[in-house]
Amino acid sequence: MPTEGEGDTGDPESGAPGPRRRRPRRLLTRSTTRAEKARALRGLGALGGLAGVLVALMLLPTACTAGVGARDAAGWFESEPDGLTTSGVPQRSKILAADGSTIATFFYQNRVDVPMNKIAPVVREAVLAIEDSRFYEHGAIDTQGTLRALATNLSSGQVDQGGSGITQQYVKNLLLTQADSDAERQAAREISAARKIRELRYAVALEKRYSKDEILRRYLNIAYYGDGAYGIEAAARHYFSKHASELNLAEAALLAGVIRYPYAYDPIRHPGAARQRRDTVLDRMADLGRLDRGKAEAAKRQPIKLDVDNVRSGCVSSKAPFFCDYVQREILTNPVFGKTAVDREKLLKRGGLTIRTTLDRRAQKAAQRAVDGHVPQKNSAHKAAAEAMVEPGTGEIKAMVVDRKLGPDNERGKTWINFAADASHGSSIGMQAGSTFKAFTLAAALDEGLPFGTRLMAPRAYTPVGYRNCDGDRVGDPTASLRNSADGEGGREFSIVTGTHHSVNTFFLALEKKVGLCDTVKMAERLGMKQANGKPLEEYPSFTLGFNPVSPLRMAAAYAAFGARGKYCRPIAIREIRDPAGKKLKVPGRDCKQAMDEGVADAVNYVLRGVLTKGTARGMGLGRDAAGKTGTVDNFSAAWFAGYTPDLAAAVWVGDPRGGYKHPMESLCMDGQCYGAVFGATIPAPIWRQSMLGALSHTDPGSFHRPPSRYFSKGSGEDRAKVPDVRGMRPAEAVARLRAAGFRARIGAAVPSRRYPKGTVAGMSPGPGSAEPGNTVTLYVSKGSKRGEAGGRPGRGGGQRPPAPPVPRATGTPRAGDPAQQAPA
Repeated sequence: MPTEGEGDTGDPESGAPGPRRRRPRRLLTRSTTRAEKARALRGLGALGGLAGVLVALMLLPTACTAGVGARDAAGWFESEPDGLTTSGVPQRSKILAADGSTIATFFYQNRVDVPMNKIAPVVREAVLAIEDSRFYEHGAIDTQGTLRALATNLSSGQVDQGGSGITQQYVKNLLLTQADSDAERQAAREISAARKIRELRYAVALEKRYSKDEILRRYLNIAYYGDGAYGIEAAARHYFSKHASELNLAEAALLAGVIRYPYAYDPIRHPGAARQRRDTVLDRMADLGRLDRGKAEAAKRQPIKLDVDNVRSGCVSSKAPFFCDYVQREILTNPVFGKTAVDREKLLKRGGLTIRTTLDRRAQKAAQRAVDGHVPQKNSAHKAAAEAMVEPGTGEIKAMVVDRKLGPDNERGKTWINFAADASHGSSIGMQAGSTFKAFTLAAALDEGLPFGTRLMAPRAYTPVGYRNCDGDRVGDPTASLRNSADGEGGREFSIVTGTHHSVNTFFLALEKKVGLCDTVKMAERLGMKQANGKPLEEYPSFTLGFNPVSPLRMAAAYAAFGARGKYCRPIAIREIRDPAGKKLKVPGRDCKQAMDEGVADAVNYVLRGVLTKGTARGMGLGRDAAGKTGTVDNFSAAWFAGYTPDLAAAVWVGDPRGGYKHPMESLCMDGQCYGAVFGATIPAPIWRQSMLGALSHTDPGSFHRPPSRYFSKGSGEDRAKVPDVRGMRPAEAVARLRAAGFRARIGAAVPSRRYPKGTVAGMSPGPGSAEPGNTVTLYVSKGSKRGEAGGRPGRGGGQRPPAPPVPRATGTPRAGDPAQQAPA
């Protein structure tokens, strides 16, 4: 008969206790020898058959209701039930970074299935002692215990005794975990003879299918151990922060005791009751001869020492929460992981998957530190920032960060919206991209063969007319007047190189018109661009000024194509997925294509690298080949920077989630750091630089390729300009003259000169000749001759002029940032 502690266990879902048991008159103390176990296994079929006949006869009325006659009752009971399966036991899935470290865990039930050799032998002994001491001696049904319990229950008309062995307990847990509906769960829980018959039939069938060792292993992996821990491995990790193979005697006895009544014996909530139950298990092991009495007493004297590890399901507790959320949404929305949403959710939360991703922990950490450092999570201005990093040539997402924690939006510093991704992977509808879209117009122009020296007039104001979209329709507003953001940046010609470096709006509107609006749009589409809501890009003249709302991830992937010499790859986050058996599952593969010729991409890189050295983001270089483009949205509602090397690309957005037009980034202060108007180079570019330096700190630098000679040839308009001779001019006049010619100027040290009067330009570097537009010319002002003479120059008034007025030490674009201002059509 079943002994104290053996029989039905509590409900693993509700924690309710099992039926009350009568205390036995004596305890079984005889150990089971190998020979006895062998005899028991050989007699399993006969014993099961006897039990089947007796149970079928005793429960004949129930059998008849199933359409089975009395003559066939025994055969019906022993036949394998229809639909008998042991699959579907929930196991937890884990998401790993590229280096194998865990990013997050997902589960419906916190369970990790392990083989028997990963479970400490003392665990098996403790569970057998308290739950089914004769498990290896009886068949599927313990005839002594089960028949006596059934007879008592039938005579009383209710279930008063348990009597379930481990196999039957495994069946009960199996049916409960496989239940998908409330009705199925209720059927698995109900206390009735019908449920008992069902469990007994399953038990008989499973003992024919599996060995005793395998059934015990499955039971240990399915049982509920309280506080959300399912299975012995999850329980060991949860309560003791160790593997099941590492459990000692006292720990094993504690967990074995929890099984009977998981809530009442929960060692966290009820340590006193848990200790008493542990000691009962130890005594039982000693009574049965499975444990030396002295060791049992020594273990009983040990206090309960827990080292709780609370594993949370989902991305909220992840160190890469928004990347984790991206992976989760990829699995839940992509049909490759299941036909229906329900199927996909089951796979993720029950399938025991090992999901290896593309995340680079160094890049992720560097990006998060940079974003949080410049736009703190709980900044007083309510501003937000997001960054995505993509590897050129593969499309692998290396980092994805938001300056928020993943959580309810009504809590300060938290959001459920992944601002780095599209709506399909993060609920964001995207943000206007500003002048980062000028790179697509540049690429389209170079793709059509325009050389670097192509020069176009950039008026101070531009009326967008004469454009056609890809349907051939005329688009544009003859009443609009699109302008540049800073004085002096219009009203003259710019080349493709200088127009890009200075990010001149009216120049790019003219270049877009020359190339064709449709060709510019198609170039962006070839590089994977579309609106963050999934819709195609809208086509208006201000396309090049970036009015389309997009995500940092798409922008990073597009710029990564430049770094990969024109090879565009769709962003991917998952490298492989394996099931619990180690079998690879199908995942979306890499999707790469050559979006433009390598030489065209090389030319784009040549132009955009100058943005970091002498353009709107000068000073933001990395000490290795790098290129990029700033972007500032109309009314300073948002700012961007997108940049790359041959090894890594990243895009950064900074703005206000409440709506940038209502909350512009002007006179902005965040936690003691104040800014004027925020341009792309003000906050996004420094975030980009810091994160890239950290991400690439252990990567050998790659190199860009020199563009084809056709982009430099004189016959095609080589990008060189005449450096005017400004010697003898007053500094202010010289600076203005150089700026008009497309150069920058700075004032160097004062030098003695007998030829040029004091206060005039006595020297310049580089000197008169030709140079690439945008270069800086250093001016050296005369301080007179060594003998104190004012000096002189025919026609210039000699030393009769008064001293020159003070001149700024540096000139050029009078602010750090991107001059782009958006004027959506």
